[in-house]
Amino acid sequence: MRASALGKWLLAGTILVLLLLAWREVRPLLPSLPARVAALGLWGPVAVAGLYALLAVALVPGLLLTLAAGVLFGVGVGSVVVFVGATTGAALSFLIARYLARDAVSRVAARYPRFAAVDRAIGADGLRIVLLLRMSPLFPFVLLNYGLGLTTVRFRDFVLGSVGMVPLIVLYVYLGQLAGEAALVAGGAPARGPLAYGVLAAGLLVTGVVTVRITRLARAALEERLPTPDAARAD
Repeated sequence: MRASALGKWLLAGTILVLLLLAWREVRPLLPSLPARVAALGLWGPVAVAGLYALLAVALVPGLLLTLAAGVLFGVGVGSVVVFVGATTGAALSFLIARYLARDAVSRVAARYPRFAAVDRAIGADGLRIVLLLRMSPLFPFVLLNYGLGLTTVRFRDFVLGSVGMVPLIVLYVYLGQLAGEAALVAGGAPARGPLAYGVLAAGLLVTGVVTVRITRLARAALEERLPTPDAARAD
C-alpha cells in the first residue's frame, strides 16, 4: 500500500475514533438538551445557529439539527435559526473553496458530471441558478456550498440564493416541532386539544404540499437551463 493511501486510511480511522469518543460523551447529555438550551436564554438560538454553521463547514449534514431546532424553538424561531446557521456555514464553505482549498474541492466536484453544466450555466445567470439549486437539491447541500466556490458566481448572488432553502427548512423544522410535541405527550405531558393538533396537522400538510410543488418546479427549471453532461462535453 502506498504511503499516501495509508495516510488517508489512518486519518479516516483517527477521525472515526474521535467521533465515536465524542458521541460517547455527548449522548448522555441529549435528554437534557432542551433544558440546557433554554437556560442559555437569548444565546440558545445563537449557539444552535453557530453549531449548524460549523457542521456545514465540516461537511456534516444538518438534517438532525434542523429537526432538533423544531423541537427546541418551534417552527417560527427554529426556521430562522436554521436559515441563519445554514447560510453562515454555506458562506464560510464558499470562501474556503474559493480562496483556501480550491484544488481539493476541485477533485471532489469532478466526481459529479453535472457540476460542469452548473458551472457553465452560472456564468450567464448566477443568482437564478443558485436559487433553483437551493430549491431543488440536485447536489448535497454541504458539497454544493464548496462546489459553488469554484464557479464564477458572485459571493453576493451566492448568499442571496440561500433564500431558496427556506421551503425545505420550514418543512423539516415543522416536522421537528411535531415530533417534539409527540415526545412530550408520550412522556406524560398534558396533551393539547383536538383543535390545536388539527391546526398543526393542517399546517404541516399545506407546508409539505407547497414545498413539494416548489421543488418540482425548480427541478424542471433547472433541467431546462442545465445541459446534459454529454452535451457539455461535446461543447
